Amino acid sequence: MYSEIQRERPEVGNITAHPDYIDGNPGLIKPKKLLNPVKASKSHQELHRELLMNHKRGLGVESKPELQRVLEHRRRNQLIRQRKEEEEAKKLKSPFEQELLKRQQRLDKLEKEEEKHEEHAPEFIKVKANLRRTATLTGEEKVV
Repeated sequence: MYSEIQRERPEVGNITAHPDYIDGNPGLIKPKKLLNPVKASKSHQELHRELLMNHKRGLGVESKPELQRVLEHRRRNQLIRQRKEEEEAKKLKSPFEQELLKRQQRLDKLEKEEEKHEEHAPEFIKVKANLRRTATLTGEEKVV
């Protein structure tokens, strides 16, 4: 008996319920298919259209839309202009500030050169310089 049931497999169409409106009864109102609100929206349609165009052109999905590229380009240019204006504002300092800056840069450069010379000097020269400093300090203390 079980084997007979397995042999008589119903078709897929027999499993699903048949709606009443297929009978052709003219008194019944046939239902309309509901619209998907996501697919009906303008933004979704435009996005889908853009994706299709990019696919036809061979552009990847990761490439940005033209509007986004233009906006990023404008932002980048605006930041560059802003930085240039700030640099120009720094350049237009008073002569006194400019002289102070030059002097500071000169002193920094001299300090770096001294450090380089000290790094390359042999150890005994460094020790000798330290001994001289301590000797002069103790000599000055005796005089006072």
